[in-house]
Amino acid sequence: MNASVTDSNKLKQLLSGSKTVVMGILNATPDSFSDGGRYIDPIAAVARALEMIAQGADIIDVGGESTRPGAPAVSLEEELERVIPVIRALRQAGIDTPISIDTYKAETARQAMAAGASLLNDIWGLQKEPDMARVAVEYGCPIVLMHNRTEAVYANFIQDVIEDLRETVRRAHQAGIRDEQIILDPGIGFAKTYENNLQLMNHLDRIVSLGYPVLLGTSRKSMIRRALDLPTDDVVEGTAATVALGIAQGCRIVRVHDVKAMRRVADMTDAITRHR
Repeated sequence: MNASVTDSNKLKQLLSGSKTVVMGILNATPDSFSDGGRYIDPIAAVARALEMIAQGADIIDVGGESTRPGAPAVSLEEELERVIPVIRALRQAGIDTPISIDTYKAETARQAMAAGASLLNDIWGLQKEPDMARVAVEYGCPIVLMHNRTEAVYANFIQDVIEDLRETVRRAHQAGIRDEQIILDPGIGFAKTYENNLQLMNHLDRIVSLGYPVLLGTSRKSMIRRALDLPTDDVVEGTAATVALGIAQGCRIVRVHDVKAMRRVADMTDAITRHR
């Protein structure tokens, strides 16, 4: 059994369990808004991954392109040079934790899977490169389909987000992606105003009601920084509030920078919600 199949089975077990799945962020970028430049070197990346796993991370999410507002686009060649050595290094170090590749480029996804990744995380939900679906079908791996638009223009915000995600699922089905592969992400911070983000946080249960596992990525985002009027490196409590609220509404995966703290937040929230 190859690594991707083994990891996919691990992911299925994680998602079928009662504990929230914690995805630790590993940015192999020079310009990410929070930790840019710290983990480009594969040795540093392995050390950080091992630290996050020890703190309770269930998945390591590797990305090579910053998605912060105004960040320059990264070529395919440059993205590959950033992420593939990191993924290989993680596997060569004996790390058997599932690895996610955070990309919307199909070729990056394909090479990342060949290098040892087992989960696709597409911030454009198959909109930028439809060939992403072929990679998911080829490997039979889980794929995160995030809500995103080119502009934050909505007629009825919550309903529009839900319909966009339904259309994304239809697109995935048409490409041959199975229901059991699909994970949805409401896309907090993407093509949404501050007010949109806060509103969506109050309606995550409606995304959950679509019937797929939901990944919530709020860690250190501008919504929190603005609400608290604090810098990026001082919003752990704000992130904790969003994580707890998301889990209470049924989100199954949380994507975070501060793994140790958020693992504890998730475990405590799980303990409460299991006894409703």
